[in-house]
Amino acid sequence: MYVKDHMTKDLKTIDADTSVLKALEIMGKNNFHRLPVTDENGQLIGLITEGLVNESSGKNATSLSIYELNYLLSRTKAGDIMITDVKTITPDAFLEEAASVMLDNAINVLPVVTEGNKVVGIITEKDMFQAFTELMGYKHQGTKFVINCDDVPGIFAKIANLFAENDANLESAAVYHNSERGTEIVVKATGIIPVESMTDILKEAGFNVTRVIQTTNEGKTVVFM
Repeated sequence: MYVKDHMTKDLKTIDADTSVLKALEIMGKNNFHRLPVTDENGQLIGLITEGLVNESSGKNATSLSIYELNYLLSRTKAGDIMITDVKTITPDAFLEEAASVMLDNAINVLPVVTEGNKVVGIITEKDMFQAFTELMGYKHQGTKFVINCDDVPGIFAKIANLFAENDANLESAAVYHNSERGTEIVVKATGIIPVESMTDILKEAGFNVTRVIQTTNEGKTVVFM
């Protein structure tokens, strides 16, 4: 899964001379919480966020009236308070790379730039969460099987073959390593075979099926075990 498939492409940018008050207006109107700051060529030079504005203006602790505060914000330029050491990611990077950069730097947003540092999008931790739920097919119709098994070569192929032999289509798959439960393979499948029958087939083949959860076409979940 690539960053370019989940980033916000229709983003707003501002230049360094944009007033902070105007930046807040743009963020509020578009339901954004941060804005990339670019030069005349569209290249990234900084980042401004609501939190940064509040911190730099003392908005949450100031004794200024709303009129005085707005005057201060109208006189302050984005270039005066913007973050200049901005972590970025490229559109062709994998999502896990973007997530790693966010985790390593304790940040929740990355401007997406080309090799020439031109801003083409922005990706946030919210985008990551949405991508994860899509990848696992959380709200999509199908049945999720949780199988506890040995971590040995060929084990996933055996499980996949059992589904294929019974005309069940694998929608998503993941392998988790847990110190308490060992190795778990989680597959989500669709098909005409009844859930109970597929569960029995897996068990008869020697697999330890620990949970079975079905998601209906209406998005409701039914736990079988």
